[in-house]
Amino acid sequence: MPTQSVDPRTGEPFGPVLEDTSLASLDEVVRAAGQAADGWADVTAAMRSTALGTIADRLDAAADELVPLADRETGLGGPRLTGELARTTFQLRMFATAVEQGAIDRALLDPEVAGPPPAGHPELRRMLVPVGPVAVYGASNFPFAFSVPGGDTASALAAGCPVVVKAHPAHPQTSAATGALVAAALESAGAPAGTFGIVHGYDAGRQLVQHPSIRAAAFTGSYAGGRALFDLAVGRPDPIPFYGELGSVNPVVVTPGAAAQGVSLAVGYVDSLTLGTGQFCTNPGLLLVPAGSGLTELVAAEAAAREPGVMLHAGVADLFRSNVSRLEALPGVRTLVDSSDSVVPGAHSGPVVLAASARTAREHPELLRTECFGPGAVVVEYGSAEEMAGLLDQLEGCLVATVHGSETEPLAATVVRRLGRLAGRVVWNGWPTGVAVAAGQQHGGPHPATTNSLHTSVGTAAMARFLRPVAYQSVPAAFF
Repeated sequence: MPTQSVDPRTGEPFGPVLEDTSLASLDEVVRAAGQAADGWADVTAAMRSTALGTIADRLDAAADELVPLADRETGLGGPRLTGELARTTFQLRMFATAVEQGAIDRALLDPEVAGPPPAGHPELRRMLVPVGPVAVYGASNFPFAFSVPGGDTASALAAGCPVVVKAHPAHPQTSAATGALVAAALESAGAPAGTFGIVHGYDAGRQLVQHPSIRAAAFTGSYAGGRALFDLAVGRPDPIPFYGELGSVNPVVVTPGAAAQGVSLAVGYVDSLTLGTGQFCTNPGLLLVPAGSGLTELVAAEAAAREPGVMLHAGVADLFRSNVSRLEALPGVRTLVDSSDSVVPGAHSGPVVLAASARTAREHPELLRTECFGPGAVVVEYGSAEEMAGLLDQLEGCLVATVHGSETEPLAATVVRRLGRLAGRVVWNGWPTGVAVAAGQQHGGPHPATTNSLHTSVGTAAMARFLRPVAYQSVPAAFF
């Protein structure tokens, strides 16, 4: 069905109606990507690096038009979106530098060894080759950094793969505008026709991941949407890799040694919880605290003082309220703060703080596993190290886990190790919101956080998702 932008602050539609991509048009876009695959894979590193840099330059030059448009579609605010656009162009240039420095040309030459096997073997040259056209699914909460020109697109292009983006319906005009800039930048840099394409619509999204020319897919969004696409990807006659980031509860564990920080700890937690109205995949929705420490009450008082914020759209706001209501109805759960039903027009919500004992959480493990995408916190109070360990045993895979503790506490070291088995990133005495774009970053985690915990969607290592190893045996060096 056609898509029109909606201002989340007022609920009013605005701008042109964008038609869904027909299945015939989608086929043309994807086939063009397939035809571009060999040419884009074979361009020099310098040319590919220049192309990525050109995309970044074009986006920076259009900031005065892009930021207000994205703000009107998402309600995220000019300062936040200005920073996000800067992050987007930074990571494009980071991949450009990595390509120029040979990050994807890591050939392993194993010289011939004379004699019979197993010791003897022919010359083997193990190399990484681009997998081919990649489908990228944009996220609603990052209209730049995890959308059309975001990290998935940048890493796939850097790896030598054409990209077809499925635009997110929450910001269709921003998607169209950034998509046009990306396509024009690649064309001006000499990329083969078809290296980048964009499609719109629900049906187009389903068909895209099943198209025989698509060789891998990357997704950032809800568990339900990502899992549905994952099932389509692996259910093809020729299954393809699907790298889905599906959301996360992101637990924060406070040890007895750190609980004395009191107010400062509560303020820091609520700052992280309500940043961007809680609409981050790294939002810390679960807080484990020592019973009797007073932290539960301090967190509730701090959250109650915060103003409602804008949600991305009515669907996100409704799902947040639905999940909160479901948890509130569980026996033994105390509602300390609930500002989710805001009187402000449009899609808005204030913070929610629910509290429960460790026993209640053990009896109702959904308290430990339900992602309330928004400014919602579940505070669980544990009475002993053993009780806290029992809670950790019930946690599911997550993108990031946080520990507030003291180096002198043996318990803190134990918690760090245990959370390292559950999370893609472990934060010590900090907060999980904010994912540094760096070579050492790991943005991923065990299911249900992602569909593949072996890879990252942030940092230069993200290119590995779209590179396939090939061993060339006794092939003349002149061919490379």
